[in-house]
Amino acid sequence: MSRGPSSGRNDRGNNSNFGGKPAGGRGTTGGKAYGKPGGAGRTGGKSFGEKPFGEKPYGKSASGKPGEKSNSAKRNTAAPRKNSERAFGKERFGNSVPTNYARPTQRARAQARAESQAAREINGEQQDGIRLQKAMANAGVASRRVCEEMILEGRVEVNGNLVVELGSRVDPAKDRIHVDGMRIQMNQANRYFVFNKPKHVMCTMDDPEGRRTIADYFKNEHHSLRLFHVGRLDYKTEGVLILTNDGELANRLQHPKYEVPKTYLVQIPGPLPRAVSNQLREGIKLEDGWIKVDDLKIIATTPKHVMVEVTLHSGRNRIVRRMFDAVGHPVQRLVRVAVGPVLLGDQKQGTIRSLGNQEVGHLMAMVGM
Repeated sequence: MSRGPSSGRNDRGNNSNFGGKPAGGRGTTGGKAYGKPGGAGRTGGKSFGEKPFGEKPYGKSASGKPGEKSNSAKRNTAAPRKNSERAFGKERFGNSVPTNYARPTQRARAQARAESQAAREINGEQQDGIRLQKAMANAGVASRRVCEEMILEGRVEVNGNLVVELGSRVDPAKDRIHVDGMRIQMNQANRYFVFNKPKHVMCTMDDPEGRRTIADYFKNEHHSLRLFHVGRLDYKTEGVLILTNDGELANRLQHPKYEVPKTYLVQIPGPLPRAVSNQLREGIKLEDGWIKVDDLKIIATTPKHVMVEVTLHSGRNRIVRRMFDAVGHPVQRLVRVAVGPVLLGDQKQGTIRSLGNQEVGHLMAMVGM
């Protein structure tokens, strides 16, 4: 019988035992992460501790070490860079490169330069659109000067072709631009939001029974943009929900082919035997087929309650609840804390934020856009 770590640090939060004595040091969720079950938070609904989930950042600090303060608390401690603008461009796209991206070789850059030269001679420099570096700067990649350096370094592709010269022109409405293998969002009409859905809110724009829906939070955006949600969260489940008017991206994120991972915090009755957690990792059979988790970690445990972090890529209806019901541990509270690279972070319940260009780029890279 496993009761999880009984002391020291752990990956996602402290072991405050859901109202009992703390079983270890503070974790990275900050504050008292798990208090008495059923405690009311400021944003409504049950909470794991004195504050509702989402009041403190979820996950590791920017340094990657559990328990450390975020960058905002450690600002200006590092030595200033000689060229902050160049550093910004490189950090934003150079340190967030998708794992399957390979930097082009010198031969590939030379070949691209020759092809670009031949294309200009054929077209007589009479190309439509705007210069590539200007399009990148308009999309928020970096300043135009830093974008020019990225092009010369062979880090930019247009419609799948490597570009290494500054004379190229693009049509932002038609061309696909990638920096370090990550798609740049050029269509300013497309909007992307993440909503921290509270408990007892329906994932629909209208409910005949008069219950609260996500349309109550997106009244202005929905009427002007015709938003639709990516996947669903059931009536009692909280956490990350992505909404957008980009139909292609939304369809791909939901398609089983791309296996977009989703991470949940699950509170269940304890204790959780090792045999049961192994069963969830190896797979169990439900009425609609076999299913297993991609990853499972015990975050905190007491004789009565267990907090588990579960990651899986399946999008089946109520899949997490059905899995734990099947092994005899019905879910008491369920919070989705991540969809791919989009994290809940310190976003409060019932609030909306726009996704950044980098987050959108990573989502597109995950689904081959």
